[in-house]
Amino acid sequence: MSNPIAAAIVARKRLVGFIILVVFLALVPAWVKSPYYIDLVIVIMINAGLAMTFIMLLRTGLISLAVAAFWGVGAYASAMLSVHAHIPVWACLPLATIITAIAALIVGFVIIRSAGFTFVIMTTVIGMLFVVVVGNIGRMGGYNGVSNIRPPESINFGALGKVVFDSKVDFFYLGLILFVIIMLVINAFYSSWAGRAWNAIGLNPRLAQSMGVNVFRYRLMSFVVGCAICGLLGSFYAHYQTFIIPTAFNLFPKTIYIQALAVLGGVGFATFGPIVGAAALTFFNEAFSGYSNWTVIIVGALVLVVVVFLPNGLLSLGQVPSRINRWRQERAFRRGEAAGATEAEAAPADGGGEV
Repeated sequence: MSNPIAAAIVARKRLVGFIILVVFLALVPAWVKSPYYIDLVIVIMINAGLAMTFIMLLRTGLISLAVAAFWGVGAYASAMLSVHAHIPVWACLPLATIITAIAALIVGFVIIRSAGFTFVIMTTVIGMLFVVVVGNIGRMGGYNGVSNIRPPESINFGALGKVVFDSKVDFFYLGLILFVIIMLVINAFYSSWAGRAWNAIGLNPRLAQSMGVNVFRYRLMSFVVGCAICGLLGSFYAHYQTFIIPTAFNLFPKTIYIQALAVLGGVGFATFGPIVGAAALTFFNEAFSGYSNWTVIIVGALVLVVVVFLPNGLLSLGQVPSRINRWRQERAFRRGEAAGATEAEAAPADGGGEV
């Protein structure tokens, strides 16, 4: 009886936390007037969404180094549809997501059969090839990139007004809507049978296979869903920036940066971990912007410290007091055992003298 009750309490806490997060983000433009800092929050949401897809694959035992590449697929697909095919932006967003999902399905069908180190190498190659291939296609702008990407068409809400998408605030709320949708989709998968299958595969693929879980199918599902989310974020990024270049989607530093976000926040926290990691690292880079040459070294050292002392990420800071108390109790228990053993060794000698 206690397990369902505990699960219900945890679910309720997550729901309350989700609502508080959404309300907090929705109120950001009310007290942050600087377009620069609103842009930082938009970047945080994009990076957090990408880190969530990395964790989604990690749950199935796969480490993907092609996150930035599929982010770029969505961005370039949307840019080409908008610039060359003159398709409305509101149609480009879902179309770019579908195109990225199809590309992930084709690629994943080939590379997911070879899990482990082979999968890491293959995704690394994909991450490097994307920049080279796109950079050498003149129709896609080459290394000069694609410019004049149209922002979303205005929306008329009648008496409520008109959204023109000519300011950071308009894009912020569009990004927030997409971000909320992404979190809801990811949590829906985690709460379904697919999420339980992913966790089982991540713990032990062979055992999961013996229990009737189709490891290849569920890994492919995770790969396609994660890449589709990357494609949606890439489409939003392209129309937000109105200019993209291939090197923005490079393996290093973008994919490595995304992994650092996931580790900092805590890979055990599928949605809130990347948000905390993205916020912490983004504002950390902002605070040390004057030391750009040392940023990579400092970030690397910070990640190492977190991995060593907080293996569950920054969100596990709340567990530190209980861990310290547990460590003290164990230490006291060991001391008590040692004292008891000493008395037990001394007792026969005393008794023998009295007899």
